[in-house]
Amino acid sequence: MADAAEHSGVKGHAGVIGGDGDGGRLGAARLLLWALAGVLAVRQTAAALRVPPGDWLNAFHLPGSLPGSLYDAGQFSGTPFAGLVLKPLVGLDAPSLEVVWTCVTLLCVAAIGLVAARGLPDPVPRRTALLAAPVLTALMMASLPVREAASPGRTGVLPVLLVLLAVLRVPGERPAGFLVGLAAALQPALLLFAPLLWLTGRRTTARSAAVSFAGATALSWAALPRDSWTYWVQHLAGTGLGGAPDGLANQSLHGALLRLGLTGPAEILLYAALAGTVVWFGLRRAVRYARDGQLLLAVAVTGCVAVAVSPTGWRHQLLWVLLAVAGRVGKRAADRRVWPVAVVLAMSLPSKVLLPNMAALAPVRDNVLLLTALAAACAVPFLPRTSPYWRDPVPTAYGRPAAARWSRVPLLPFWRRALSRPNLLLELLLIRVGYSLYSHIRAAAPSSRALAEGNGAQILAAERALGIDIEHAVNHAVVNTPWLEAFFNFYYTSFHFVVPLTILAVLYWRRPADYRWARASLGLATVLALTGFWLYPLAPPRLMPGLGFVDTVHGPQDLANPSYGAMTAISNQYAAMPSLHFGWSLWCGIVIVVLAPKGWQKLLGALHPLITVCAIVATANHWVLDAVGGAAVVTAGFGLVHVLSGPRGLRVSLPAQQQGGEGAEGASKASAPAAAEPVAGSRP
Repeated sequence: MADAAEHSGVKGHAGVIGGDGDGGRLGAARLLLWALAGVLAVRQTAAALRVPPGDWLNAFHLPGSLPGSLYDAGQFSGTPFAGLVLKPLVGLDAPSLEVVWTCVTLLCVAAIGLVAARGLPDPVPRRTALLAAPVLTALMMASLPVREAASPGRTGVLPVLLVLLAVLRVPGERPAGFLVGLAAALQPALLLFAPLLWLTGRRTTARSAAVSFAGATALSWAALPRDSWTYWVQHLAGTGLGGAPDGLANQSLHGALLRLGLTGPAEILLYAALAGTVVWFGLRRAVRYARDGQLLLAVAVTGCVAVAVSPTGWRHQLLWVLLAVAGRVGKRAADRRVWPVAVVLAMSLPSKVLLPNMAALAPVRDNVLLLTALAAACAVPFLPRTSPYWRDPVPTAYGRPAAARWSRVPLLPFWRRALSRPNLLLELLLIRVGYSLYSHIRAAAPSSRALAEGNGAQILAAERALGIDIEHAVNHAVVNTPWLEAFFNFYYTSFHFVVPLTILAVLYWRRPADYRWARASLGLATVLALTGFWLYPLAPPRLMPGLGFVDTVHGPQDLANPSYGAMTAISNQYAAMPSLHFGWSLWCGIVIVVLAPKGWQKLLGALHPLITVCAIVATANHWVLDAVGGAAVVTAGFGLVHVLSGPRGLRVSLPAQQQGGEGAEGASKASAPAAAEPVAGSRP
């Protein structure tokens, strides 16, 4: 491992590659990223200072703050040695305790970012060498582990820093082992780093780590015998301390099995078998990456193994997963972002944002962090440095840059027209997260009943002035025709999501270049619609009192009750202008009419928005002007894509062999080849 450290340049990036031509821009970007990390740190500090001082002290549950054992209250989950280390803090007066604890935690996070950035294997591009530390620090500041580690009594960040210093920075074998032993004394599962050190040739360090761990543990037994007995014997290395073992906060194999309903000896045996398997595969992979010169990745993999196999792997101990973004995955340049994006999303967003609230997905949704750690430890095929794709992945094919539409509105320099199919997993992640954020923003939009009903009266007055106030007549005509009412109810509730997703799926498979064009226009239209929801909350006809509309889809609504029953919990009932129900259907119609090869397909595409606008009016869910608003944002979405990235017609297909068999044969056949000569290139 010492040879690997020397080979990888962890004492400093001697192998930085790249010129100094863009040094000014990189320096500015670096300052902005450090400023972002600082803003996130200030936010964490402010959150800590909002906690009442008494709550902070009580949460430690240490002798001096509360009488009795460390574990009497059942909330302190650290080792007895951690209790000894933390005990002096309880003498601090409020708000000194909150300030000191939060500042030390955040300084440790910044130190982790600096040390980890220095541990990237050589050769390192100049841009990566300059930006890695602030990027990683900002990501950690925003992550769930760091947000929870700022809570009192949690020591998930310090062991990570101690191990990184030991493996990547400390030159002496015994001092390095001492740091690893201290980390294991704070989090016993980290003793797995001793086998890693032993198997990679650092046997003196491994022995020193074991001796340091034993000494720290013996010291805690001598000082706190009762607490040591409680922690090591009664609770089997802390199992059940700090919260229920089957709680969502316990992201370990043991916690996952308990959440699945397994208990007793069968669960213990299965847990032992799975933990042994994970240790076997994970440590073998870590040793292989260490010998390959990827020490940071080896450390991250071992840390993921340790948290997964520990009886209690709390969320604040999962910072190792973020360090696993150091590994490179994929032969194509387009695939390189998939693993980092997946890790950042899993570590930063609540699991309900990543996966829909469906009972069948509960085992996955409840264990997202654990599954990410297991993937890093045992499954993700990180590239070795000897791979020909390590530095030179298969490049992405791009079309020739288009000229700007207007001199005052230049094309976005980063919006290059890729001709190949994007990575499917990355697309699914971004679509799911994007829709979840859209739902949350829509639900958070202003929902004042008086304002929404006032705006509804304005819309009705405008329609009467224009002579298009047909909603009441159409609604009652449909109500009096049962088969028509059933048809429009079915159409309204069934095709809103199915048709756009189907079109995106077909385009992704058959016309990847046009998929990017269509996806971007739909996304921009949706963002513009969110602006309308915020600026103009609007009551739909079915929620306008005294007008006699019949809600055919949701049934009678109690207009005297502002909550309107269960529907209010699902979405903001006043997010009606513009109508995305019609807007998305219009987007579907335009895409089909433009791209479909056959006339009957174009006809079906044109009929979809026509039937949808009839459905939203007939069911009293939208005004006619809502549909006009939906058409406006969709038109703006297509227009922005045209202005910022160039016309769709320039996106031509490449021969299949040039795209790696990506099925691009159907992409934009009507384009002029001379106007769209593709150029290859990528930014690995």
